[in-house]
Amino acid sequence: MTEEVSALVWFRRDLRAFDHAALSRALQAYTRVYCVFVFDTEILDALEDRDDRRVEFIWLSVKELDATLRQMGGGLIVRHGLASAEVPRLARDLGVSAVYANRDYEPQAIRRDATVAEDLAQSGIAMHLHKDQVIFERDEVMSGSNRPYSVYTPYKNAWLKRLTDDDLQLHPIAELAGHLAAPKEAKLPSLHELGFIGSDLASLDLKPGMSGAREAWEQFATRLMDYESTRDFPALDGTSHLGVHLRFGTLSIRALARHVYYAAGKGAQVWLAELIWREFFQMILYHHPRVTQNAFRTEFDAIVWDEREDYFQAWCEGRTGYPIVDAAMRQLNQTGFMHNRLRMIAASFLVKDLHIHWLKGERYFARKLLDYDLAANNGNWQWAASTGCDAQPYFRIFNPLAQSQRFDPEGVFIKRYVPELAGLETRDIHAPWNLLPIEQQACGVLLGRDYPAPIVDHEAARAKTLALFKAVRADAV
Repeated sequence: MTEEVSALVWFRRDLRAFDHAALSRALQAYTRVYCVFVFDTEILDALEDRDDRRVEFIWLSVKELDATLRQMGGGLIVRHGLASAEVPRLARDLGVSAVYANRDYEPQAIRRDATVAEDLAQSGIAMHLHKDQVIFERDEVMSGSNRPYSVYTPYKNAWLKRLTDDDLQLHPIAELAGHLAAPKEAKLPSLHELGFIGSDLASLDLKPGMSGAREAWEQFATRLMDYESTRDFPALDGTSHLGVHLRFGTLSIRALARHVYYAAGKGAQVWLAELIWREFFQMILYHHPRVTQNAFRTEFDAIVWDEREDYFQAWCEGRTGYPIVDAAMRQLNQTGFMHNRLRMIAASFLVKDLHIHWLKGERYFARKLLDYDLAANNGNWQWAASTGCDAQPYFRIFNPLAQSQRFDPEGVFIKRYVPELAGLETRDIHAPWNLLPIEQQACGVLLGRDYPAPIVDHEAARAKTLALFKAVRADAV
């Protein structure tokens, strides 16, 4: 047993050793601070793919975090099991007085943390949760009537009005590192011991851990000024690629927000608005956890969606016959990433062209996206499906052809991920179905053989979507 003045910091989606709220608070309050990360079987056992890239990303990030903490005089205790049992057990074994962690806003995490806090309390151990992954949390940004916002722009305005320099201050770590306790155990379980195998993560243009986050930010910082003008074009490297690092906390949201808030230029302000969208959806999830299973606008739960599994599989595999949609889905499957504009196009197509429930698409993205975040993924899917808060109006339906021509005008992105169409002229690549059979033969792309014909007609699908929503709205009156 250690002396009573010790604490345990539980790392979760905050895999860094700098500007870490829970770690900083524990180091300020206690003379000995242990650190733990748990590969939680409640989460891991639910994953469908044993080569899930995210598990390897986390594993490598944990490995780097442990090495960094050891250089600072501490280290990481790593456990594999049910976190709700492992953390209280370790806290009692170490004889700590308190467990510190950063707050999570997902329903499953909230339930887990309540279970842990109750277990710890039975042993007289306190649990302290801190705000870390957002600038403003829970009910910190509310309407004038003290209700959660359901429209983004008023929320954004209130968020910006509330923001002060104090909200962007970093939490000290390095100067307090003398209080870190070096663990006796040093073993990191292998991926195989966790029940997983190596993925193709090393072949992707993505480096995990704090060092990877730093490199990704430095690269994006050089493009930030042009973000507004380049962000919608998937062939350009205009987006940040920081989503996975925000998801697992290998970088600091305060450092990012501080930089862009004080930066000059439209690009920085547009990207800051994206960070505020992220917090808007976190707030929505916290106040309305039902959105994980149901429409935010409950009247739209009455829509009877189609159950065409063949259509859904064609969408998943990038075989819809619409090149921009297929390129988007193949990018997701091949890399674990999808450009933000393409996420909107692909989601709209599934819901409003194929008439498949948005939850099926949301769950497929949850399976494949490296940067999957429940709040943002759910919020954006409901936005595209017109079932969410501040959503795209149901009568505004993305035309995949128009989106393709506008945002990939030269077909550069399409050719990258749908190489069977690479021989087509730019004027033809967005709608190969318009080519005559003799023209298809000349290009070496026969529809139905080399590339599928469109599985639905967009105009007919659009009319059906309007009818579906109108019928529900009429019944709700």
